[in-house]
Amino acid sequence: MSILENIIADKKIEVQQNKSLYPVALLEKTEAFNSPTVSLKKYVTKKDKNGLIAEFKRKSPSKGIINKYAKVEDTGIAYMQAGASAISVLTDDKYFGGKNKDLITVRHFNYCPILRKDFIVDPYQIIEARSIGADAILLIAAVLTAAEIKEFSVLANNLGMETILEIHDVKELDKGIGKADIIGFNNRNLHNFTCHYTNAIKAFNQLPNNLIKIAESGINTAQEAHELKAAGYDGFLIGQQFMEHSNPGFACAQFIQELNKLKA
Repeated sequence: MSILENIIADKKIEVQQNKSLYPVALLEKTEAFNSPTVSLKKYVTKKDKNGLIAEFKRKSPSKGIINKYAKVEDTGIAYMQAGASAISVLTDDKYFGGKNKDLITVRHFNYCPILRKDFIVDPYQIIEARSIGADAILLIAAVLTAAEIKEFSVLANNLGMETILEIHDVKELDKGIGKADIIGFNNRNLHNFTCHYTNAIKAFNQLPNNLIKIAESGINTAQEAHELKAAGYDGFLIGQQFMEHSNPGFACAQFIQELNKLKA
C-alpha cells in the first residue's frame, strides 16, 4: 500500500471510533457549530492581501518531524498578524501530529478564515469540522468518488462552510467539482512524491475558469509565489516552509514582506 492508501485506511478506522465517542448529536451542540463562518473565498481574493493560506503542521510522512516546539496559539496569532489571508490547521494525529484541539485553539485567537486540513472520507468529519470552528474544508479528489465529492461539498455548503477541492492532476477534474468553491492544485506527484511549483503553472489553463484557484506544496520562495500569482492563481497554501523555521510566524512575515516588494 502507498502512504496515501495507509492514511485513508487508518482514517476510516479513526472516524468510526470517533462516531462512538462523539456522536453527531453532541457535535451539533457545540458553540462553534452554530456560530457564523468567515468566507475563505473573500479573504483569499481581498485586494489588501496576497492570498496566502499559512499552515500549522508539526510533521509529515515525507519529512518526519518538522517542528515539535512551535505553539499553535502563538503561531496562529503570528500568521494573522503577518498578513496571511487564512490559516490552515492539520488535524490528523498519526501522520501529521495534529489534533482537533489545535483548530479550536486557533479559532479562539483569530478572526480570519480557518481551513480544516485532514483526509475527509466520511460526512461525519464535515459535521465535526463545523463543530470545532472551521470555516472551510479540503477534499482530496484522488481519494474520493465523483458522488462523494458532490455529497461532501454540498454538505459543507449547507453547513455554511466552503470547500477546497484538491487535485494533483487535471484528469481528476473528470470526477466533477461538486459544490467546491476553490480548486487547489497540489504540486506533489502522488506516485513518486516529487514536488515542484511549476507543475501548477503548467496546469493553470486547464483549470475551471469560474472558480478561485490556489497552488499548494513545493512553494519555497516569494519569487515562486509571485510567479504563481502572475500565472493567474489567486493564492497559495504554504506550511512546511514556515514550520521549518524556529519562529514560523516570523518566517511568514518575512515571506509576505518579500512578496509585497515583488508586487511593487
